[in-house]
Amino acid sequence: MEALICQCISRFELEFMGRGPKDIHAHLIDDLLVVRLQGVLTAAEQHLVQTLPVDKGRDLLKQVRSQLIEIARPKLEEIIRDITGVKPVSLHHDISTVTGEEIVIFTLAAPPVCRELKKKV
Repeated sequence: MEALICQCISRFELEFMGRGPKDIHAHLIDDLLVVRLQGVLTAAEQHLVQTLPVDKGRDLLKQVRSQLIEIARPKLEEIIRDITGVKPVSLHHDISTVTGEEIVIFTLAAPPVCRELKKKV
């Protein structure tokens, strides 16, 4: 389930943001889904952060990314609901202009039903 989430979020990032992450990991912890994307800043975003004063560049980039995530929220929630079978209740997002790392956290209405691994006897 986590691998499929990574595939779909990567594809979404590529199609919606114009660039996919260099690395992505998803961690499902009960009703909490944490997605960590690394290397997501576009060349234009990196240039913006490097040329403007630190606070101004960082704040501007975070505002733009937050707006883009809000616009894409229905699609992201649909992706997660289709994979987990559970409706997302909330979405939290942040991005680091220093490391190019992005974190997306979904709170789900309930823990998804996962198949249990067979125990070796």
